[in-house]
Amino acid sequence: MRTFNRVSGHFRKLSLLLIAVTTQFVLAQSHPPMETEADFHRAMDDLSNWGRWGDEDELGAANLITPKKRKEAASLVQEGIVVSLAHDVNQEPAVDASAVLTREVLRVSPTGASDRYEYSGSYHGTIHSHLDALDCHIMYEGSGYNGVTYQEVEALGGCPRGDINAHKDGIVTRGVLFDATLLPGRATADGWLKPGTAINYDDLLALEEIQGVRVEPGDVILLYTGRWKRREALGAWPTSEGVAGYHADVAYFLQERGVAMIGHDMWNDVAPSGIPNVFLPLHSLALVSLGVSIFDNLDFGRVAEVAKDLGRYSFMFTAAPLRIEMGMGSPVNPLATF
Repeated sequence: MRTFNRVSGHFRKLSLLLIAVTTQFVLAQSHPPMETEADFHRAMDDLSNWGRWGDEDELGAANLITPKKRKEAASLVQEGIVVSLAHDVNQEPAVDASAVLTREVLRVSPTGASDRYEYSGSYHGTIHSHLDALDCHIMYEGSGYNGVTYQEVEALGGCPRGDINAHKDGIVTRGVLFDATLLPGRATADGWLKPGTAINYDDLLALEEIQGVRVEPGDVILLYTGRWKRREALGAWPTSEGVAGYHADVAYFLQERGVAMIGHDMWNDVAPSGIPNVFLPLHSLALVSLGVSIFDNLDFGRVAEVAKDLGRYSFMFTAAPLRIEMGMGSPVNPLATF
């Protein structure tokens, strides 16, 4: 009888192991492939939220940030710790800086001083922390989210709808930090991901388990790869050498979980993208198809430390872009409040 019980126990353990492995396989196969150019184009159609919130909608998935969601986000504030999620505005030329901020002192006197700020180029790119306008910054086959065309933008000299001013009242919701350096075997000994490292759909599922958090509708998800830490240690590098970031199949995660916005410590997409002939596929999938707004070039070094110390990777997320009519984005300084 004891022998039978031992054998029976082994079978039960084996059955549980097989169930666990099967479950992981099902999770890993729960979305279509995202490997080819055809996969990308299919996903642009399949994931589309055009018209979901009306033909004139300017917010996209940010519609999922409801008053109830904001109240729930505010309830996350326990310690009263506030951390900036932006990097210092770049004022020095560098290989990864498409533009610098020129700061000129205009007046100094015994009664005070003033200066002038001017970008040498666009704040879009790989160096300045900013939020992309939903409808106009990225277009696919001539159109942005909900059908805004490049001809309309050209004719008006700006974004006709879904411009950055759609968020003039600010963004308040729950933020979830995904610290990709916690994934086994991914980070270097110095604490960053190597350029070109892809974080995919299954990696986000793994990080939920590792960090004890689950993404919910209306959340902003933020991916930490250690970009700024590496840059400080080794210097700037050209994007042609690679960028660690989200793989395009993360678009299916965004759809399934009802993610409102995403952010990253560089331009969000992994580079190379892994999809032949498609550059920045997640930018197109998120902004144009899903209506998910994007924060680029944020800095999560400090918030990753705070989250680790507190053992909590969710917090109240707030951001307020500049009020610029027809603007295609804005420099921004989001905040995490624990």
